[in-house]
Amino acid sequence: MIRTPLRPLARILLARQRGENPDAIERENLRLRHEALRDKARLRAESRLLLLGVCFFFAFAVIGGRMGLMAASEPQEPRAASSGADIVAQRADIVDRNGRILATNLITHSLYAQPHQMVDPARAAMRLAELFPDLNRDTLLRQFTDPERRFVWVKRRLSPEQMQAVHDIGDPGLLFGPREMRLYPNGRLAAHILGGAGFGREGVHSAEVIGVAGIERQFDDYLRDPNNAANPLELSIDLTVQAAAREVLDGGMRLMNAKGATSILMDVRTGEVVSMVSLPDFDPNTRPQPLVEGDPSDSPLFNRAVQGVYELGSTFKVFATAQAIDEGLISASTRIDTRGPMTWGRFRIRDFRNYGPELSVTDVMVKSSNIGTARIAMMLGGKRQQEFLRRLGFLDPLGVELSEAPGARPLLPRQWSDISTMTISYGHGLSASPLHLAAGYAAMVNGGTLVRPTLLRQDQPQQGERVISEQTSAIMRDMLRQVVTRGTASFGDVPGYAVGGKTGSADKPRPEGGYYKDRVMATFAAFFPAHDPRYVLILTLDEGVETSGPEPRRTAGWTAVPVAAEMIRRTAPLLGLRPTIEPVAPDGITLVRN
Repeated sequence: MIRTPLRPLARILLARQRGENPDAIERENLRLRHEALRDKARLRAESRLLLLGVCFFFAFAVIGGRMGLMAASEPQEPRAASSGADIVAQRADIVDRNGRILATNLITHSLYAQPHQMVDPARAAMRLAELFPDLNRDTLLRQFTDPERRFVWVKRRLSPEQMQAVHDIGDPGLLFGPREMRLYPNGRLAAHILGGAGFGREGVHSAEVIGVAGIERQFDDYLRDPNNAANPLELSIDLTVQAAAREVLDGGMRLMNAKGATSILMDVRTGEVVSMVSLPDFDPNTRPQPLVEGDPSDSPLFNRAVQGVYELGSTFKVFATAQAIDEGLISASTRIDTRGPMTWGRFRIRDFRNYGPELSVTDVMVKSSNIGTARIAMMLGGKRQQEFLRRLGFLDPLGVELSEAPGARPLLPRQWSDISTMTISYGHGLSASPLHLAAGYAAMVNGGTLVRPTLLRQDQPQQGERVISEQTSAIMRDMLRQVVTRGTASFGDVPGYAVGGKTGSADKPRPEGGYYKDRVMATFAAFFPAHDPRYVLILTLDEGVETSGPEPRRTAGWTAVPVAAEMIRRTAPLLGLRPTIEPVAPDGITLVRN
């Protein structure tokens, strides 16, 4: 820019010639210079204000947009930056076959302390010990006053009432962290099926919920997958039937003075387990600690239906008889030598009472003759018997969807000798779980096809391997029906539901060897309706004894059978089965009017 002089010489000389004041020229030029500088400063200021205004506009637009986005999104707890992986606390629900909640999530809070922020550690420790009896005041005080401690976990889970009570303590060093916990709204119902969940990795603002047993552990990956949050895991269990079965079994266990009990109700076509109860049980909301010594079956965590491996007594007679009939070795009317005792080397096999020199195969089943069943088994031989039981699944753990199932391996004889063949035929010398027995009986009465038990809802029947013919299955249904109408399970008849089944009573083995004389595992394997089987029910009482008479009675006919009959009476209507009149065979029809 060319700067104009304040007193230009030409103008000064011209002004003097005209007699004008030259100082006026300087003042005029000075004024013009100031006006130019002022205009330039104003323009610069206006530009800066415009730029500042544009910046503020865009800043407020970004803030407003972000606030709108946050208002429209789901609320989320803020989290501190961490170099580790995020803790995924979300977990899918578990529902029964009708969509009713068995396990879900609940928002709760944890309680922790920051000792360096505490005002009165002694008072806080005392009040917390009063609120939570499981906490020790001295331990808390030692932790709160330790100068090296900056963080102390106090409680992993708090109820709203407990949280308010801690608030009332008023110490700023007691803080809460949000987290999800697993909630089982039905308490003890289906406890052994669901198993339970606990906390894995824990942080102040969240905790990892992981399955520790049962279905929760078996399907842990599925339940923890965020993609399945809206897809609950649907089980085959019917919550209403489960509640009725547990109530009956609990009452029967007490009435029969049993140490424990279990029941399994299974669909014979689909393999769906509609109900599974094991007593004593527990509340998965407050899952107890496992036993570290003693008999595992004494723990309420022990699932007798799956983990319990027992000699199942005379319920096994069905399998030897069905196999022999199916292979054409005998028929239902074949006469079997039942003279006793039956001697094999140093072993003697006896019947509960003397049934005479011989019985038909049907009566061997109805009267539950050990000798008759042993002779049938010897017709088969050990190799064929072993292969048949293997096909039924009795020699391997079941693949049911429980984390405990792989460990429930049947106990087999070291050497499958002739005496093993005989004793196994009537349920001694081979131990299996009640769920094994349910699968075996389903195959015997459903037309002869194998089904695998499952705890997941199925939409159609299983197309399993054929193990016996339909004709043999029909013969077995008739035999087992007669066991109830005129045999050892006479207390098992339920009007309108035509129950069939077989009793089994096995002496409990001693830990040091041999058997107890006054402790029995009593089992009733039932199915209904007998003319068109839909369900199989296995009910076992551990050390049950009926004491209403002058002599204590421990056999299954007196203990397990009445409880099973009551369970069928209670649950059959819940399963949609209407009472019916049992169809009569054609040769039993009598013409009464022309």
